[in-house]
Formats: sequence, structure tokens, C-alpha cells
Amino acid sequence: MVMNEMMMMGDEAYKAAKELLEEAKLKAGDMLVVGCSTSEVGGASIGTFSSPELAEMVFGGIYQATEEAGVFLVAQCCEHLNRALILEREAAEKYGYEIVNVIPQPKAGGSFATAAYNFFEEPVAVEHVRAHAGMDIGDTLIGMHLRDVAVPVRIRTTQIGDAHVVCARTRAKYVGGARAIYAEE
Repeated sequence: MVMNEMMMMGDEAYKAAKELLEEAKLKAGDMLVVGCSTSEVGGASIGTFSSPELAEMVFGGIYQATEEAGVFLVAQCCEHLNRALILEREAAEKYGYEIVNVIPQPKAGGSFATAAYNFFEEPVAVEHVRAHAGMDIGDTLIGMHLRDVAVPVRIRTTQIGDAHVVCARTRAKYVGGARAIYAEE
């Protein structure tokens, strides 16, 4: 894969993240969890062609969008680290998540999580989060890291490279019965 193609994928990732952040109406301090298979982005089957260079481009695009919005980016590791997550220490402390000891690598954690670990100011790993929104790039299954009620978000960018993109936001649970009234936001 040539550098121009990878840069285009970084641009696609930025565009997708911007769309999701706007559609999901995330606020500064909220969390966006992202799972990304660089294998899928590059046209291979998940777990077969990890690419640190491609991960850096895709991560860079998403990270730029989250930084502009003041949203915490959370990177999901692959199944070899039990889908642990990499995030800034500030986010882990703000939300009270227990920090665990692991450093992701391209073949144990995945290239995307490794890029996050290398780019974040003070990266830490946690086992679980309850994110406000999520982006799944290449069918990595991020649902376990979203708050309880996830709602699909349709964005115009449906692929990054060759990888399928699925997005979600979360909302407060509706409680009560037939006489309950709910706020729109």
C-alpha cells in the first residue's frame, strides 16, 4: 500500500469521526470508543495483516477530530488482550476506571491500539468503559464498551479503506410507564 492511499484513509477516518461526533452530539469530556482492524481497512481479513503505518494514519484522523471536539478517544485492543482499552489517564481517572498493566503491540492488542498508546500524552489501559458513542471499523465488535442503550448512527462515510464502518451513540434509559414523559435530549 502506498503512502497516498494511507493518507486518503486517514482523511476518510477524520471525516467519519467528524460526522459521528456531530450526529451523536457529543460534548467535551465525553468518550468515543473506536475499534479498528487495519487488516480490514487494507483489504485483508481481520487479524491477518496488521499495519502499524496504516493504523497511525487512521488513528491520526480520528484523534484530530476528537481533539477538536474535546472528546476523549478510547482505542479498543484486539481479542488477544481481551478487548482491553487504551485511553488517556485523565479520562480513566475522570470516569473512575481501574487501570491495568499492559502495553499493546501490533500482534497483541492491534496496530490501532498500539498507535493510540504511542500518540497519547499519558496512555493507560483499562478493561471496561461505558462510552457515549462508538465507531467500529472492520467489524471489531465494540458494543461491550458502550453505555446500556446504544442507538445506530448513520453517517455518509460507510467505509474506511475496505473496512465497513458502523457507528452508534448512546442515550439515557427510558424508565416509567404509560404516563411517563421523556425529554428530547
